Amino acid sequence: MGRILWLIIVALIVIWLLGVVLKIGGGLIHFLLVVAGIIFIIQLVTGRRTL
Repeated sequence: MGRILWLIIVALIVIWLLGVVLKIGGGLIHFLLVVAGIIFIIQLVTGRRTL
């Protein structure tokens, strides 16, 4: 589950950067990036490391 989470986080960051550079995308990408960041922080706080 941890690898899938990291893959989603990296994919969202790449899509977000493309949206910023190419001026496309919208609020959905930013919302998903925030959700991924919250999940990442929760994973760090709970200390579950499955790598």
